Amino acid sequence: MAEHLAHQVTRKDHDNGTIVLGSGLPLGPVVRDTNAWLHRWAQEAPDRVFIAERLGPGWREVTYGEMLDATRATAAALLARGIGPGKPVAVLSGPSVNHAILMQAAQYIGAPIVPLAEQYSLIPEAHGRLQYCIEKVRPAMVYAEDGGAYGAALNLPFLDGIDKIVGHESTRGETQFETLLQGRPDAALDAAYAAVSPETLAKILFTSGSTSNPKGVPTTQRMLCVNQAQYLASLPFLGERRHVILDWLPWNHVFAGNSDFNMALSNGASLYLDGGKPVKGLFEKTLENLKLINATLSFNVPIAYALLVQSMREDADLRRRYFDDLDLIFYAGASLPADVWSALEDMAIAETGRVPMMTSSWGMTETAPAAIIHYQGGASTGMIGVPVPELEMKLIPEQPERYELRVRGPNIMAGYLDDPEKNAEAFDEDGFFVTGDAVRFVDPDDMLQGVLFDGRIGEEFKLLTGVWVQASRMRLNALSQLTGLVQDVVITGANRAEIGLLIFAAPALGLAGDGCGTVTDPGYVAKIREALGVLGKSATGSSNRIARALVIDGPPSVGDGEITAKGSLNYRTILERRSALLERLYDDNDPAVIRLPEGE
Repeated sequence: MAEHLAHQVTRKDHDNGTIVLGSGLPLGPVVRDTNAWLHRWAQEAPDRVFIAERLGPGWREVTYGEMLDATRATAAALLARGIGPGKPVAVLSGPSVNHAILMQAAQYIGAPIVPLAEQYSLIPEAHGRLQYCIEKVRPAMVYAEDGGAYGAALNLPFLDGIDKIVGHESTRGETQFETLLQGRPDAALDAAYAAVSPETLAKILFTSGSTSNPKGVPTTQRMLCVNQAQYLASLPFLGERRHVILDWLPWNHVFAGNSDFNMALSNGASLYLDGGKPVKGLFEKTLENLKLINATLSFNVPIAYALLVQSMREDADLRRRYFDDLDLIFYAGASLPADVWSALEDMAIAETGRVPMMTSSWGMTETAPAAIIHYQGGASTGMIGVPVPELEMKLIPEQPERYELRVRGPNIMAGYLDDPEKNAEAFDEDGFFVTGDAVRFVDPDDMLQGVLFDGRIGEEFKLLTGVWVQASRMRLNALSQLTGLVQDVVITGANRAEIGLLIFAAPALGLAGDGCGTVTDPGYVAKIREALGVLGKSATGSSNRIARALVIDGPPSVGDGEITAKGSLNYRTILERRSALLERLYDDNDPAVIRLPEGE
């Protein structure tokens, strides 16, 4: 799949050691707006399924032709209700066919869609985050798929006076979504669509808020459309046949809401919404759906691939169905553990005699998201690749062989929503977005090998000895070694003598606490000690050796801000809220502490 590479990555070296990388790949045509793709495929393949969701034993399938009709009808209804440019539509619930129709309808008339994390509405303790986002964007309309499940959120005082739409189960007189489908397209609708431009605001996405309140990221039509052209230029096989995607990932997160959804729409693919998740009680639904739908493109997070590998070891039919017509295995969110990567390769060869392209990329909500992608072929876990067309990477020396990453290009946001203080810090003097991430070269002598993600610079700290600890890199290594045992971990040690680890156990293990806020199950502790002992054998000193660990009883709290909308940990909040546990971690007399002597 790398035959189209008739270029070299461009490189400019500056006297101060800064390196700027670019792409020699040409960028193909860029459409004006996302609904240009819908119009195209409704004309070229009107009877092809665009989007589907489980409805009992089968699927509710909507073709491209039906999608265009529903989009235009709903857009006309929105206009009639006073929705238009500058009047956002917020969505409280997750992916659904109705959500997709509403998203395209809002964008059809220049109204930005604002998909919010489901947990902000479903978990009472998280209603403060919902209020923050609602007051930030001031939507003219809010939508929830299930009026019963989301009834408590819809009735919150800060939503008073806002037009409320539900997919079903209206509990307080909210308008049913079917009413919007009765809209009558007319000349006013055509005029509204004609006024949409590449600069029109298409979405407002909120960052995860891992260190503070989530930041609103205004996303224009240009950002969305350029990004898909960048994908297609890098991965031309996306446009070479009709693809099928089965996806559970949430649309409030840029990975699925921008990349996956628009990749399907722009290339005439069929997107099947998986109602499962990689958690106990829901992953079984994913496995069932995988047997029903032969996907050609697989997008997921590492924990889901780890669970899938476990299931495929015991289910030959699942293994056969998964690999049968697969072109791509794409992961994001963290590095894919090496054993999971190898297992996927081995199973693919056993089933089909070939390995699908396995790859990853790097991006952020602020970059729409794809900015760096490994499309050259021959990737291994951790590689994130080279710049997409028309994007520049500025690499500023930060440590030997380590660089701070900054990016500039047409898919980068212009600035955060109503946040001049953050915007003043977001861009450097050359207009590059300051990402806060670090990378290093796979091979400094071969730019085509690209870069490896090397953690978040802001998550680093010093031990008492003055030694720097690259906490984000250590976390990724620990998660890889502890696959299946933990939900997540927090690296500790700032102003301490040793590096420590606070562990949230994998919920699927069902471990009981000891009544003191920790888990001390002997069998589990032994497995943790063994895994960390293996990790410790590669340590070269105090800067990368975990010396102690403590297992926390219970999961991180969404309502208290310990876990973000995309499922990542808010380290600062955890360390503040659980300061007593942090002190216990460094108490050698505490029986719950797992000590790992040097050399173990």
